[in-house]
Amino acid sequence: MLKHLDAQRRPADEVIISAPDETHVGRCQKHAFVTTYVYGKRGSSAQRNLGLNLALGRADIITFFDDDFLPAKDYLQRVVTAFEEHPDWAVVRGHAVKDGANGPGITFEAGLAALQSAEGSRSLTLPEVVCDQVGGYGCNMSVRAAHVGDLRFDERLVLYGWQEDIDFTSQLRPYGRVVSLSTLIGVHLGVKSGRVSGVRFGYSQIINPIYLIKKGTIPIGFATRLMGRNLAANIVRSLWPEPYVDRRGRLKGNLLAACHLIQGKVAPEYVLSL
Repeated sequence: MLKHLDAQRRPADEVIISAPDETHVGRCQKHAFVTTYVYGKRGSSAQRNLGLNLALGRADIITFFDDDFLPAKDYLQRVVTAFEEHPDWAVVRGHAVKDGANGPGITFEAGLAALQSAEGSRSLTLPEVVCDQVGGYGCNMSVRAAHVGDLRFDERLVLYGWQEDIDFTSQLRPYGRVVSLSTLIGVHLGVKSGRVSGVRFGYSQIINPIYLIKKGTIPIGFATRLMGRNLAANIVRSLWPEPYVDRRGRLKGNLLAACHLIQGKVAPEYVLSL
């Protein structure tokens, strides 16, 4: 990922690598940007906060990349241009031309080939499409740092997080539009290693959206569609599960979360005890 970022036409001023500890990352050779390493608690929300705390006051624009996202060569340049030309935009997210999170995952080599193909054909496609969104997509999203203030990712959304990106960026809507750009492209490999168990993830699929409804950061309609779609997929596919998804574990987690909701329990951090 870091080597790939060297190809950016507008290099990052600084790249902050946030991880639980040094065993999770490899030290790379010198890059076109400053690299800073920070270590702390496990979990996407906690790790995003570590990087965010360091970046605030040092940057006008903060971009979040998952370590399995490959941005196009002009990605950061387009982000800078977007914020400069649209002072009323608070959050900008890109478009994953391929997303391995929706399947078995994509190898680095296949992802790079798909990205190069998309970059080559992009000039032949329709003009840029700007769409307003409920929130950002954590694998690739940028925020205007001046609007962040004391806002942080909710660390009650532990481990994989699940919707921590929507929760955080939706709270920036009072300051400006949250948009996606069709020409801001990349490939999300959707690497399966390092993710939480099926039961834990299934529990989060139900509890986290309910928690965020109660918190007031996501619309009820958005959350119910999200939960309904995932529950239906887990029920149907648990009969013939994909080899790369623990559908039965997810369904078990869904049902456990439903039982807790009936009992009036809404605690995302409960997954730590599963």
